[in-house]
Amino acid sequence: MGIRFILMVNKQGQTRLAQYYEWLTLEERRALEGEIVRKCLARNEQQCSFVEHRNYKIVYRRYASLFFLVGVDNDERWMP
Repeated sequence: MGIRFILMVNKQGQTRLAQYYEWLTLEERRALEGEIVRKCLARNEQQCSFVEHRNYKIVYRRYASLFFLVGVDNDERWMP
């Protein structure tokens, strides 16, 4: 499983930091960020911090007024 992107977003959904480790066009990045941010901000604190979206697993954590989101591959293979 490899990290594909890291996002830092505030509570209003504004992206404060975006780092991508695979090539995406600007339009694809905007669409992906918008979809993921809406999905993560809508979840309450009792739900787990893992979300599946498209071909990514999103792991997120809220700290103060920021959300830290990490997108990783969605492959189920695990090798010890």
